[in-house]
Amino acid sequence: MKRTLAVLVQNQPGVLNRVAGLFSRRVYNIHSLNVGVTDDPEVSRMTIIVDGDEQIIEQVTKQLHKLIDVIKVSDITDDPSVDREMVLFKVKAEAAVRGEIMQIAEIFRSRIVDFSKKSMIIETTGDQGKLNAIENALKPFGIIEMVRTGVISMVRGSK
Repeated sequence: MKRTLAVLVQNQPGVLNRVAGLFSRRVYNIHSLNVGVTDDPEVSRMTIIVDGDEQIIEQVTKQLHKLIDVIKVSDITDDPSVDREMVLFKVKAEAAVRGEIMQIAEIFRSRIVDFSKKSMIIETTGDQGKLNAIENALKPFGIIEMVRTGVISMVRGSK
């Protein structure tokens, strides 16, 4: 079962390495890891999607709290939240099919961010279901390359 952890850390060199190392040493698989600075430039927020049951997450949380740079760890899996991920698709786009690809992009509220004679790059933001759906819609045209950012998540409300 995938669990979502929100981890606040000091914005210092080496913190990401120490956190990732903790998972690696315990042979826990990180499904997604996204790190960015918060409204406080001295604090970064990690959104970590990890495979594991509640017992594993409890153990990981305890281990994370032992790291000196960790400020707060929250398991937000069951909290009402907004989850987003971004993906860039480079798709084969010969002149004959460009219009169809552009219609697919429009249906998914995506943006075309690059255009060449033989390809297009499409940017899409959304939840995992939306991203999987547009990927399936674009596959018949030929996906040359695809890059996903990893999930970011924020709990709804004033929490």
